[in-house]
Amino acid sequence: MAETTLRIADDNRIRTLTLNRPDVLNAFNEELYLATATALRDAAADDEVAVVLLTGEGRAFSAGNDLNEMQRRITDPAFNEQGSHFTTMIDALADFPKPLICAVNGVGVGIGATILGYADLVFMSADARLKTPFTSLGVAPEAASSYLLPRLIGRQNAAWLLMSSEWVDAVEAHRMGLAWKVCPPEELLAEARRHAEVLASRPIASLMAVKQTMTAPTREGIDAATARENEHFAVLMGAAANASALADFTGKRDQ
Repeated sequence: MAETTLRIADDNRIRTLTLNRPDVLNAFNEELYLATATALRDAAADDEVAVVLLTGEGRAFSAGNDLNEMQRRITDPAFNEQGSHFTTMIDALADFPKPLICAVNGVGVGIGATILGYADLVFMSADARLKTPFTSLGVAPEAASSYLLPRLIGRQNAAWLLMSSEWVDAVEAHRMGLAWKVCPPEELLAEARRHAEVLASRPIASLMAVKQTMTAPTREGIDAATARENEHFAVLMGAAANASALADFTGKRDQ
């Protein structure tokens, strides 16, 4: 039996979700989008889960969207017509009513970086790096990052992150406010878990009340931003700049 793309472990009211496609740097394919969304929904409904801790297996947090699948969406109309569980996962993140902690253990690219906009606390390994390569791929932002990141880290920090397609290291991510704490690699999970245990010791109903009152004002903004991003994405995906970038990446450019 093939190993699951998402490992789930419970301990002391903390549910740890580990992205588990280390051979492709934990890139999100349709299976992993759906598995993550399902795990978040299940954790939301489970009275024994107070906090969710999300991290990655191996040397990456997540390399983002599986670009081979993105290429296939351009070349295979039948695959494209199936829709994507990307939206399923974003909805689950936006609706998640309990504390969500991300432990960024390595590179976070694309959704591997923008997912942090939904986290309540972000811990980064000192050797981790983030990048949102939308402009290098010729596409638009995603995951309501055009709305969440300016609110979280300020307009100019968000503009650089979303427009430049450049790497941001852990020190810079901390300065921006995208990471709450930077930890030595060997201490990352223990430090994230120590804080998760503090939260998990509190009444779940109270944790949920705090989160709901903090996030309720953003829900309509997330929906509106997602709609705007999807509109731009639909125009740009498969257009010349995007097709060229994906062909370069996947090695499918005609010789």
